[in-house]
Amino acid sequence: MNANELIIMNFEEIRRRSIKVWKAIPQHLLNWKPDEEAMTCAEMIRHLLEAEYLYHQILLRRGSKGLSDVPNPFDAKEFTTVDEELKFAQPYRDEFLNYIKSININDFENIKIDRSDVGYVRTLGDMLMRIGYHESVHTGQLLDYMRTMGIDRPLIWD
Repeated sequence: MNANELIIMNFEEIRRRSIKVWKAIPQHLLNWKPDEEAMTCAEMIRHLLEAEYLYHQILLRRGSKGLSDVPNPFDAKEFTTVDEELKFAQPYRDEFLNYIKSININDFENIKIDRSDVGYVRTLGDMLMRIGYHESVHTGQLLDYMRTMGIDRPLIWD
């Protein structure tokens, strides 16, 4: 297994576990949030799907510059159901995973992604790990939301 395949496997495993959590939240609780400043469950799911698309755009541009000029397909879409969100996001996910497959092994270390607008410049490999970590953290937050709501949480450590 090469580095690209390992990175893709990690992204697929993160998403598989996220989907278990997302689908375990009852539809009538998707607008729940722990306080007024927090995201709702639905907003967090949308945030993750949209963020993957935006991170992909950042990687393609090798930084955040010009990102505000990129049309965001998630802007014009209302959240409906988890299944509909996943269906909508799938083509963008496929493009992202195909991008990872196309990366030359040397590019993981040699390409720099300039996010100085938010305080850092990192290698492409580092950025890919950060993207996966971002989803993992928010999935953990949703598990905490579920605990607070008093609903059953799925076993993600299978």
